[in-house]
Amino acid sequence: MGYGVEIIVVDGMSHDGTGQIAANAGANVVVEPRRGYGAPLMTGFRCARGHLIATADGDHTYPLEDLPRLVRILERYQLDFITTDRFSLLNSEAMTARRRFGNKILTLATRLLFDVDIQDSQSGMWVFKREKVQRLLLRSNLAFSQEIKIEAIHFGKLRWKEVPIRYRVRVGEAKFGRFDTGLKVLVALLLSRVQRSHSKG
Repeated sequence: MGYGVEIIVVDGMSHDGTGQIAANAGANVVVEPRRGYGAPLMTGFRCARGHLIATADGDHTYPLEDLPRLVRILERYQLDFITTDRFSLLNSEAMTARRRFGNKILTLATRLLFDVDIQDSQSGMWVFKREKVQRLLLRSNLAFSQEIKIEAIHFGKLRWKEVPIRYRVRVGEAKFGRFDTGLKVLVALLLSRVQRSHSKG
């Protein structure tokens, strides 16, 4: 498509050889000792040199083969930020009923609290212009996925679009997705709304 490509793998101190396998395949491997979700992503953002950044988890769930399609959509509509929707085309085997329910609750809360018209607040596959996202207030770790959407769409007023993707069955053990994790993310969402309202007052 005319773009140079840089592949960055942020290795969270894994014990399964992820970092070495990625390095052998030609990726730029960055070690991030801090646990969580947002910390590794922000580390990857800081290391990236490209104009566009695309993200995905390293568990085979997100369709990286869709990146050319997502980039074309971003170019065609002159967007700053693309987020993805896992549910419109979801294969029921790719996500348990409990996880689907939890995701729906978090998405509904995001829509109500921040007037963000999205179908999937927790999707972790995005394509965006680096300089636009660098201006956003991103501080969360566990709740980073919903935070980047809220900041980009509600507060940052970026030009954006949500695009359906085919989410796949996970390879390996899930690190997140338990009930207590969802509860912490919901609490973070409520605190964000209160703190932002208080700062305006």
